[in-house]
Amino acid sequence: MSVLEKVPVREQDPAVRATNFEEVCLGYNKEEAMAEAARCIGCKNAACVKGCPVSIDIPGFIGQVKEGNIAEAYKIINEASSLPAVCGRVCPQESQCEGKCIRGLKGDPISIGKLERFVADWAFENDVHPEPPKEKNGKKVAVIGSGPAGVTCAGDLAKMGYDVTVFEALHELGGVLVYGIPEFRLPKERVVRKEIENVKRLGVKFETNVVVGKSVTIDQLLEDEGFEAVFIGSGAGLPKFMGIPGENANGVFSANEYLTRSNLMKAFREDSKTPIMRGKKVAVVGGGNVAMDAARTALRLGAEVHIVYRRSEAELPARVEEVHHAKEEGIIFDLLTNPVEILSDENGWVSGIKCIRMELGEPDASGRRRPVEVAGSEFVIDVDAVIMSLGTSPNPLISSTTEGLEVNKWKCIIAEEDNGKTTKEGVYAGGDAVTGAATVILAMGAGRAGAKGIHEYLSNK
Repeated sequence: MSVLEKVPVREQDPAVRATNFEEVCLGYNKEEAMAEAARCIGCKNAACVKGCPVSIDIPGFIGQVKEGNIAEAYKIINEASSLPAVCGRVCPQESQCEGKCIRGLKGDPISIGKLERFVADWAFENDVHPEPPKEKNGKKVAVIGSGPAGVTCAGDLAKMGYDVTVFEALHELGGVLVYGIPEFRLPKERVVRKEIENVKRLGVKFETNVVVGKSVTIDQLLEDEGFEAVFIGSGAGLPKFMGIPGENANGVFSANEYLTRSNLMKAFREDSKTPIMRGKKVAVVGGGNVAMDAARTALRLGAEVHIVYRRSEAELPARVEEVHHAKEEGIIFDLLTNPVEILSDENGWVSGIKCIRMELGEPDASGRRRPVEVAGSEFVIDVDAVIMSLGTSPNPLISSTTEGLEVNKWKCIIAEEDNGKTTKEGVYAGGDAVTGAATVILAMGAGRAGAKGIHEYLSNK
C-alpha cells in the first residue's frame, strides 16, 4: 500500500449492521495501527495540534504508536484528554486535527482519530489507567453535568489536586454520551462507563439524580455546601420544533426523546420496559449528526427512513463519515426539501409529511446559500412517524434559579471563551450550556478552559 493512502479500517458489512446495534467501526489492531502511525512525518510545528480543541500532543502519541509503545502513547494522550476512547469515535477529525494534517496535502491525512481510539481501547484491554494526583489541595469544586464538558473539567481539576464532585440530573453518568449517541457509534458499557471509571480513579466523586435548580441551587452549593467554585456543563437538552401545522400529531417526536428512549433506556432491546415507536416509514427532519443518529436508529428498528433536509448535500452539517454510513445502510435522502405541514389520520396519528421543493439562492449570515421555495412544487411523503432534529437549546432551570448569572437571548449562559468565567463570581461554564448544541470535542475544550479558569481563580483567592 502507498504511503499516501490510509490503512483501511474494518467495519461491519452495511447489510448486517443495519439490523443490529453493534458498533459499526471495528477499529485497528496493533499491526494496522503501527502501519498507519508509520505514515506520520512527525512535524515539528504540528498543524494537527492546533486543530485539536484540547491540544493533544498528536505527533508525540503517534510516534509512540509507531514504535509499539502503546502505554506511553496513552500517557501522552491522557495529559490532555479524559475521554480518548470517546473522541476517537465521535470527533469530527476531518475538520479539525486531520483537516490540518500536512500529509493530507498530497494523499490521505493520518487517521488520527482511529489511532487515538486504538490507544484508548488497548489501555482498557491491558488495564492501563491514568495516574491519580499525588497530593490534594483541600479545595472543593462542584461540577454540574457529567457530559463531555463536565467530565473533562472534573478530570483536569482532579489532576491539579482539587476535591471535585460532579452532580448529574439523570440516573446514568455520561450526559449526551449516554442519552444522545447510539450504541452502534459509541458503546456505553465498553467505552463510556470505562472512561468515567478512569475519571473516578483520579478521585472525582459523582452524584446522580441531582437536578441543580430543584434538588439544590448553585447558591446553596457555594454558601451552604462548602464548594469554593462551580463549573456548569449542563448541556443543551431542550429540543426545537418548526412550528408548522400538525406538529402536535401523535407520532411526532423530537430527536432528543427518540434517542433518549433508545440509548439511555435501551428501548431497542426486546426486554426493555420503555416503549418506542417502531414506524414502518419514518421521516427525520434535519441534516446534522443527531439527525443521522435518529435515522439510523429508526432503520435498525425496522423502518424505511427518509432524511428531509432543506439544503443540498454539500451543506449537510453532519460528518461526512456519518452521511456515508447512512447511505450505505439504505437511508433515503430527500434533499432541497422543506416540510410545510404534518398530516394525520382521523385518529390523530401521523399519515404523511407535506413538503415543498427548494433551490439555493444567495448566501445567508452563516455563509451557506439560503434555500428558497420553488412555487407550486408541494408533494407528500407518506410516513407514520416524524422525528424533528432541528437543534437544541439549554434548559433555563439553572440560570433562572441562580442570582447574578446572566444569559443571552438564546438562554445560553454568558461565559468567557478562554476561561469559562461567567457573570457570577466563582461560577464558570462551558460546552453546550454556553454555545448551544455543538460537538463533544468542543465541549471538552470548554471543560479544559473552565478548569484552567477555576484554578487561576482559586489560586488567587
